[in-house]
Amino acid sequence: MLFEGTAWAQAAAGQAASPSFFEQLMTGPGPIMALVVAVMYFLVFRPQNKKAQELGKMLAALKRNDEVVTTGGIIGRIHEAGDKVITLEVAPNVRLRVERSQIASMSSHKAPAKKDDK
Repeated sequence: MLFEGTAWAQAAAGQAASPSFFEQLMTGPGPIMALVVAVMYFLVFRPQNKKAQELGKMLAALKRNDEVVTTGGIIGRIHEAGDKVITLEVAPNVRLRVERSQIASMSSHKAPAKKDDK
């Protein structure tokens, strides 16, 4: 019985000296997690958000005769641009309708100059 009494006394003494929340945050896994979150933000989330904003601006600025590439890799010239659907001319008199969100980028491909038959 005497042994049980000393165990309770030691347990009570150990509980009285618990560190504060700030001390636990600074000495525990908190600083490491904060560092991981900061690195992820600057290396992943921020660049991805900037790229999405640039793509949104590009999609909003599309107009007739712009040459674009779809997410499927089709290169075409915009024949008609609606709010949701864009009609691409991929060859003379060959037109495809695609959703505006499926436009990946402006094309860097230069179409050959048209020859004038004189």
